[in-house]
Amino acid sequence: MPLYEHVFIARQDLSNAQAEGLVEHFSTVLADNGGKVVDSEYWGVKTMAYKINKNRKGHYAYLRTDAPAPAVQEMERLMRLHEDVMRVLTIKVDAHEEGPSVQMQKRDERDRGDRRERR
Repeated sequence: MPLYEHVFIARQDLSNAQAEGLVEHFSTVLADNGGKVVDSEYWGVKTMAYKINKNRKGHYAYLRTDAPAPAVQEMERLMRLHEDVMRVLTIKVDAHEEGPSVQMQKRDERDRGDRRERR
């Protein structure tokens, strides 16, 4: 089956439990249609670059899935109809990366060693 990565942004006025509940809801939609969620991450509330529906922040969630195209289309359709979901991005990938996503990896001070020092 094809591999996909999904990121969606939910409204900022939801609680963390409600936002994580959305991840579970859409995971069951995939499972009901013959797919499976390989990994899911809740990235938390983040500030967006521009306002979406008068919201400056949103709950970000990330899913790695292994599902047939009709299951992904049904999940996307339900995401777009859901009133709490503001944006959806789905990308087809050749292989899933191992470990946590870049957003979940802790930034290390050694990664900033190539920058100049401030005066």
